[in-house]
Amino acid sequence: MGKTRRVLAAGLGGVAMVAALTVPAQAHGEHTPTWKVKNTASDARFRGLAAVSGSTAWVAGTKGTVLRTADGGRTWRNVSPPGAEALEFRDVEAFDGRRAVVLAIGEGEASRVYRTEDGGATWSESFRNTDPKAFYDCLTFFDPRHGLAMSDPVDGKYRILSTADGGRSWAVLPSAGMPAAQPGEAGFAASGQCLVASGPRDVWLATGGGATGRVLHSTDRGLTWTAAESGIPAGDPARGVFGLAFRDRTHGIAVGGDYRAGQPSPDAAAVTGDGGHRWRRATAPVAGYRSGVAWLARSHATALAVGPTGTDVTRDGGHTWRTVDTGSYDTVDCTADGACWAAGEQGRVARLAD
Repeated sequence: MGKTRRVLAAGLGGVAMVAALTVPAQAHGEHTPTWKVKNTASDARFRGLAAVSGSTAWVAGTKGTVLRTADGGRTWRNVSPPGAEALEFRDVEAFDGRRAVVLAIGEGEASRVYRTEDGGATWSESFRNTDPKAFYDCLTFFDPRHGLAMSDPVDGKYRILSTADGGRSWAVLPSAGMPAAQPGEAGFAASGQCLVASGPRDVWLATGGGATGRVLHSTDRGLTWTAAESGIPAGDPARGVFGLAFRDRTHGIAVGGDYRAGQPSPDAAAVTGDGGHRWRRATAPVAGYRSGVAWLARSHATALAVGPTGTDVTRDGGHTWRTVDTGSYDTVDCTADGACWAAGEQGRVARLAD
């Protein structure tokens, strides 16, 4: 069920695209940033995005495509791994302009991890899944050495891969500390945000498809986990939690909904202030299905959520949201220097500029 819905999601189209996102200024004089669309000269759908700074970003997507910019999106270099044209890249994690790790999704050997240390000039394949029951969705890093990748449940539990050498090698972690998955439950490889980390040891995993949309939390780099209901409706293979963002180890936002075009997505956003032990539905949620979410680095209360039908902004930590754009994006990422990037279908990449 989970694998089928991700294949369907890959074909979802966006709505009318606009070139600018306007986030209204606050009364105390905040700047009014806008989405500025960048020409990537690609028609790939980019669900993987790693924003390093205002000048440097990586995107990864369909047809084995990986692009990198070092000049704020004015020009893009195609740094796709050779021979990867048949792969679906859905996540990319970058440490700087030279070092990055990308994840390809799919059944069996289609799930792979590649790594570069020279800006994509050369790549090494550091993991290829050989278990036909596994389907990897997302990856995340705590620091440049320690990271995790997650697969849909295998034998009733989510499978976690671990690396301690920056993605050069990977090992499957024991499953004893992982709670049982709900029937039909899986992750969504929609934005590279179904597995996210904050700090040196905390990591969260988003789920859907089961009876309830859950968020799993580990405080020991994936060895043991606890599960909490998010409040975001699931109960269908197309519904659940799609994206997570934590600005520290306690304050987080979850977004999701129903990815099928034209289907309602009520209560598709939730917040936590205790590291994910308890989640509360947003009092004024996002307007529709949203697959990506990110905190603005220079604010403790402002975040963006994106999806195929638009972008929403919150200025109160995720409790209330307001739609500010109807352009199509699948994922969003913000950097420590205050820049935000978004990416989606038809080679669409934009940077938030003020």
